[in-house]
Amino acid sequence: MRIIRFLRDGSFPTLAAVTDESFVYVLPQSDFMELVREADERNSTPLALVLKTIADSQPIKGKLEELELLVPLEAAEVWACGVTYERSKEARNYEATGGKLDSTTFYDKVYEAKRPEIFFKSTAARTVGPNQDVYLRSDSNWQIPEPELGLVLSRDGRIVGYTAGNDMSCRDIEGENPLYLPQAKMWRGSCSIGPAIRLAETVDDPYAFRIVCRIYRSGEKVVEGTASTAQLKRKFDEMVSYLLQDNTIFDGTVLLTGTCIVPPDEFTLAEGDRIEIEIEGIGVLANPVKSQAAGSLPV
Repeated sequence: MRIIRFLRDGSFPTLAAVTDESFVYVLPQSDFMELVREADERNSTPLALVLKTIADSQPIKGKLEELELLVPLEAAEVWACGVTYERSKEARNYEATGGKLDSTTFYDKVYEAKRPEIFFKSTAARTVGPNQDVYLRSDSNWQIPEPELGLVLSRDGRIVGYTAGNDMSCRDIEGENPLYLPQAKMWRGSCSIGPAIRLAETVDDPYAFRIVCRIYRSGEKVVEGTASTAQLKRKFDEMVSYLLQDNTIFDGTVLLTGTCIVPPDEFTLAEGDRIEIEIEGIGVLANPVKSQAAGSLPV
């Protein structure tokens, strides 16, 4: 069972459930975390509340593909973990050494360390949803998407859902100096999530998600990569426990869990590209790419 938000009648943000058969049912709650809180108050589960609504209503007439989707939740904060896959470690080493093959750096230590790398990625005002523009950083010449599974967390750290995320990254800025990480990761329009939230209770094995990333240029597919959360070095509970250590999080915080898909080293995003991140059971998060100088910028 997936949860989405869409513009109803072109102007009203609406929460809805999507069944595995792609039927869409409008929900009475205003947002995803209200659904979670209501389930807690009733000593029930989000799935049970959704099923009760479905039993008493009819699906909307429009098809899922025809809806104007929004971010599935307005996450007050988005955090991210890095170097959680071996492929990510290799890519960071390549950046940090100026392209020397088989070189090792402190990223090897991060990969093996007990404490994971966790960094602040975005806020609600900076995060975009499906089919909205992501933006290139103006002072970088080597930029890529980072397709990642996102954990949707309650304020007490429970994983209540899964979503897809794009952790846009500047490889040249991070490679120049690891202390530049915030600038390599966080700028206007550098984070997207969506298109839906998969209810955690409907996922049998969260380490079996298949992730696909495709990049199109002038209508032609120029990059495609696949991965699985089975390749993760760290467990989700481990990542969440360190995020919560002496820290307060908000209901609906999203924690991105790292990437295992890295485009070829000679590749960089360009204005007009289209990024598609597909996670089985969640959907396709698609975003056009624009430069900071083109069009109106996100807040």
